[in-house]
Formats: sequence, C-alpha cells, structure tokens
Amino acid sequence: QVQLVESGGGLVQAGWSLRLSCAASGSIFSINAVGWYRQAPGKQRELVAAITSGGSTVYVDSVKGRFTISRDNAKNTVYLQMNSLKPEDTAVYYCNAGLLRVGAVSSKDYWGQGTQVTVSS
Repeated sequence: QVQLVESGGGLVQAGWSLRLSCAASGSIFSINAVGWYRQAPGKQRELVAAITSGGSTVYVDSVKGRFTISRDNAKNTVYLQMNSLKPEDTAVYYCNAGLLRVGAVSSKDYWGQGTQVTVSS
C-alpha cells in the first residue's frame, strides 16, 4: 500500500526551528512534485512550499527566507526546514505528492495524515 507519512511536528517557542519529513512508502516507481500545505483552525488549507521532481521550488510569500523545502529521492522523502517560526505558522501541516506506483500507467495524488505544528509566543 502506497502512503505518505509526515513527522516532525511539535510545540516550540517563537524563533525556534522544526524540520518536517514526508516519507513515501510502498511500491513506488517515481515521485512527481511534492507540496507542503498547512491549515490553521478556521482557515482554508494553503500551499506553503512545493518542489518539483527536478528540484525547482516555490514558496508562499509569508515563509520565504524562513522555510526551505528539499527532497532526498533515494529515501523517497521530502523535508520542510522551518526556521524563525512565528505564532502565525501554527497549523496542521500536510504533504501532498503525485506518486507513480510500480506497474501503474499514471500517477495518483496522495495526501499524508498531517502533523501539528504549534508555535507559542
């Protein structure tokens, strides 16, 4: 069974750092673009950062210069390094990826279960 599993969330103080991981498991042939999203209480889910299979990245303006997305293709894992965290970064963080399963003819969109990030002031 193919799945995405996030980890690395937690409760930190403002200014601290966290590194989130999104690991894909199962019979995976390739991973396309991967995005980190977040959803705060009462707000819509928003794209925070994304990385293509070639390594190109994009960020929402509010995290530019503080967050870095990266991928380790050998480990089927994408990371989100979050520095200088602010209370407004508090949210559940989800990863989303297009995964091509071994033997499949097309990729499919997968979501992880989410990991809570709470930043206290």
